Amino acid sequence: MESPKYTIEQINGMKPDSFVSALGWIFEHSPWVAERCYGHRPFADMEHLHARMTETVELASDEEQLALIRAHPDLASKLQMSAASVSEQHQAGLTGLSGEEYERFTACNREYTAKFGFPFIMAVRGRNKGEIMASMLQRLGSSPEEERRKALSEIAKIARFRLADTIAADINEEGSL
Repeated sequence: MESPKYTIEQINGMKPDSFVSALGWIFEHSPWVAERCYGHRPFADMEHLHARMTETVELASDEEQLALIRAHPDLASKLQMSAASVSEQHQAGLTGLSGEEYERFTACNREYTAKFGFPFIMAVRGRNKGEIMASMLQRLGSSPEEERRKALSEIAKIARFRLADTIAADINEEGSL
């Protein structure tokens, strides 16, 4: 997904509405994360911003965390997804599955959601459909508490990828990274 690039200085200088508009999508359908992070400006860099956003999720109520987890689409789903999710799943090969592969992902998604009460979450960037399926099958053996922690950890990874696409890398005086 091609996102606008902002410098950390631009992010730090934004008014609340602009800040949420620029970053509210980072955590899937959960602009409250950006809203709550706004007061922590200035951020030293993208990693500092990510740490604050992740901390905001960690400090959220159990109900808010569960709503954030449930805001994510099933992997390989044909349902409506955010543009970021569509792009991430496309890059992982999940939008061009064969009929048999699609049925297998659908069955695993159903089993996973029935067991845990939320969709399987994985930061799929840099992964392929075989790795994703293997992880899903392995994680079906986890406890509900382990999977909730894993889902939040994967959401933090997704957010880091999305922030890296949104925040321009710092350039030194010679024009190098």
